[in-house]
Amino acid sequence: MAQKEDPAVTTFREYIRINTMHPNPDYGPCTEFLKKQGKVLGAEVKVLELGPGNPTVVMTLPGTDPSLPSIMLNSHTDVVPVFPEHWKYDPFSAHKEENGDIYGRGTQDMKCVGMQYIEALRKLQKGGKGTFLRTIHLTFVPDEEDTGTYGMNMFVESETFLKMNVGFALDEGYANTGEEFFVFYGERSPWNLWVKCKGQPGHGSQFLEDTAGEKLRRVSDSFLAFRDQEEDRLKKDSKLALGDVTTVNLTMLKGGVEFNVVPKDIDDRPLVVSLCSYVVICGVQFNVGGVQFNVVPAELSVGFNIRVPPTMDMDALEAKMQGWCREAGKDVIMDFQNQTKCPQTTCVEDGKSAWWDAFAGACKKEDIKLIKEIFPAATDSRYLREIGIPALGFSPMNHTPLLSRPQRVSQRENIPARH
Repeated sequence: MAQKEDPAVTTFREYIRINTMHPNPDYGPCTEFLKKQGKVLGAEVKVLELGPGNPTVVMTLPGTDPSLPSIMLNSHTDVVPVFPEHWKYDPFSAHKEENGDIYGRGTQDMKCVGMQYIEALRKLQKGGKGTFLRTIHLTFVPDEEDTGTYGMNMFVESETFLKMNVGFALDEGYANTGEEFFVFYGERSPWNLWVKCKGQPGHGSQFLEDTAGEKLRRVSDSFLAFRDQEEDRLKKDSKLALGDVTTVNLTMLKGGVEFNVVPKDIDDRPLVVSLCSYVVICGVQFNVGGVQFNVVPAELSVGFNIRVPPTMDMDALEAKMQGWCREAGKDVIMDFQNQTKCPQTTCVEDGKSAWWDAFAGACKKEDIKLIKEIFPAATDSRYLREIGIPALGFSPMNHTPLLSRPQRVSQRENIPARH
């Protein structure tokens, strides 16, 4: 006879089956599912729609002393798009293998954590320990995987959030293949920018001076040389983790001509244009570099994705980048598409924070070994740290491989649980 599935696993799989994938997450069924889970917990449930079609669900378990700062357990409900060719099963089927592996988008990032919050509280209630001194809020926010604008960014400015009186928060972390659990006390700030290079246009048969291409090469060399320095620093210092260094990646190239559709000839066939580069945005817009092979363009642009740790002097780094542009030549300009500066971190030193001491003490009691790091990407925790609320990134998944996003497909059912 097949082993009966734990109700917590059944609930988790139900959550995975709800398609909240960008660009069109189906938040309606997700909200109804979460309202049902809140009812099972006996929590007060509130739904806020701070942005059109972007509901935030708040479950509240009042404490015996509601005047004390509350504890917030946060997770996001949206997931990133899937690459079907990397999937063994339908990413929203929550298929479970005989060995307990569960396949689905969001299993690690981060629907499992939201369900862990609920299951932990449910077990405490079942064991007669479900009454707490402080009020506990479980928040399920949208839009984390896009911009965060209609999720945590707007939520922390809402009247509902202010009334919650949050003193400490938990949010997402990473899985770890070893015995230890990662806990993140800060995160790197994402910068997305174009470097626009203008120069002398002309015919490709000439040695033209002051061309956009020459400037693009020089400025790209400066950015990528810094990338090499940071990568080398990470490799040579075993005490450093990815979140401790700055990553720089050239991700976009663009020329001076843009088409909103693929150009076609008189017979409606795709027109072959001589390109020096192209970019596909959202699978629709084509940004075409140059005019044709024998024409030197007047403008070329290069795009970088940069992740800056809180230990870096961000103003000094920006000034250095401006210097690289000046060194590359006249009319080389940086244009930030997004620039976040989040140097705030949460104290994780013993004896210096009551919140950390409580968290670390509980982990020690359960013999949970922690690895303290800076989160290498971006999470909703930054919005909390920016307003002075200590937040830790903690996804309790050890003995679990961290799967890259295209392959982030499975979660294991049968890892021994800690209560």
